[in-house]
Amino acid sequence: MTTGLLLVDKPLRLTSHDVVARLRRLSGIRRVGHAGTLDPLATGVMLLCLGRAARLLEYLVGLPKSYRAVVRLGATTATYDAESDVVATRPFSHLTPADIEAALSQFKGDIQQQAPAYSAIKKDGQPLYKLARQGEAVEAPTRTVTIHRLQPVAIDLPEVVLDVDCSSGTYIRSLAHDLGQALGCGGYLAGLRRTAVAHFTLAEAVALDALTADNWSTYLQPPDTAVAHLPRLDLPAAA
Repeated sequence: MTTGLLLVDKPLRLTSHDVVARLRRLSGIRRVGHAGTLDPLATGVMLLCLGRAARLLEYLVGLPKSYRAVVRLGATTATYDAESDVVATRPFSHLTPADIEAALSQFKGDIQQQAPAYSAIKKDGQPLYKLARQGEAVEAPTRTVTIHRLQPVAIDLPEVVLDVDCSSGTYIRSLAHDLGQALGCGGYLAGLRRTAVAHFTLAEAVALDALTADNWSTYLQPPDTAVAHLPRLDLPAAA
């Protein structure tokens, strides 16, 4: 097959664009797209469509996501993650697991979330991160997102490990920052792994470095896999 869906486990440090470029080189196919950006400091499931299947990307971009997130309390950064320097620190050692779980409860369900100033959301045609890097005061938009599950996996201060199931468009960086604000000590995202996109999981994903020009097509799934979550109608020949 030269068209279909490919589940890739994105490695650390690469951008989503880097992953697409790698697949273009390996496959020799120009028409390659992905169904949801992962920051360079994030790893995990990326859905890519190659060839004619790229037209199906619009049915994948809005699917819910699942993450394993590491939040570091007691400090804040401008980007809300470990990609920039710490700009402020505050005490955190007084916090108890009960304090943290109580704070987490306010972020479950439908919530209003402000995107990070350093994000790809555009204002007047310019990505916010470019405006922020130019020193402009940026007011990031606020939107409604849904946190279906927010479960602490481990609490070893200053780090809290969380499992998050959320709607598409949720910024886990903002969630980490907002949790730190709610606790009064600050916080930022120290690590992130996307564990699933809807029913597509890490168990099905192939490590990017394992793909070669000779084997990439063996991991390709049929195009209709990309729309298996949608209702299906089989028409008779006359129709």
